[in-house]
Amino acid sequence: MPLVTAKRTGLVDQVIAQIRQLVTSGEWPLGEKIPPEAELVAALGVGRNTVREAVRALSHAGLLEVRQGDGTFVRATNEISGAVRKLCGPELRQILEVRRALEVEGARLAARARTEEELRQMSACLAERDAAVQNRDSEAVVTTDTEFHRILVAASHNPVLISLYDGIREAVTSSVATTFNPEIPPEQHVSHTALLTAVRDGDPRRAAEEAGGFLDELLAQMGPESLSAKPSAPE
Repeated sequence: MPLVTAKRTGLVDQVIAQIRQLVTSGEWPLGEKIPPEAELVAALGVGRNTVREAVRALSHAGLLEVRQGDGTFVRATNEISGAVRKLCGPELRQILEVRRALEVEGARLAARARTEEELRQMSACLAERDAAVQNRDSEAVVTTDTEFHRILVAASHNPVLISLYDGIREAVTSSVATTFNPEIPPEQHVSHTALLTAVRDGDPRRAAEEAGGFLDELLAQMGPESLSAKPSAPE
């Protein structure tokens, strides 16, 4: 979506809205540098102060990150994710605690509300994830593991819970990437088969226990370590 000249009323809000759309749509990808200030000024037809105020507001919301001398980068794709990053910073423990709270409740609700199609999707995703573990393919493990949990929470059919989880998906992806260790033998990696079985069987209590169990174990092992740590167990 190209930038368009802003109207003369509510300039800052209009610029914020346009930049937010480019970020949330993925046109400006996560981690990438956004166009320089001069280019934004020319494309939007506004003054430098308007662009700076809009960028400042989005930086405060956590969507953008201004790096002195280097430019402005996309830090998150929505305000919830930005808030999580700002609150948790690089602390893996805090991210995992938030992730656990949402996934446990998501699994409990999914055991009652999941559809056959959602079960099929989870089964297919888990099969891909397990194959990636066997192949020690870290990138594929991160992608499929994150997607498995996304579908699981979506199967709760609770729109508020789903929205909150979507807001922290970037943090979830980071936590999976950080905690997966391809050097560990495949048979020692955490399996989500029991979790899927509990959801398929319609057992909310067991589903919640399985969803929280591997994260509890990981939290117990890692201690108060940061995101840069490599725990001894996989995600």
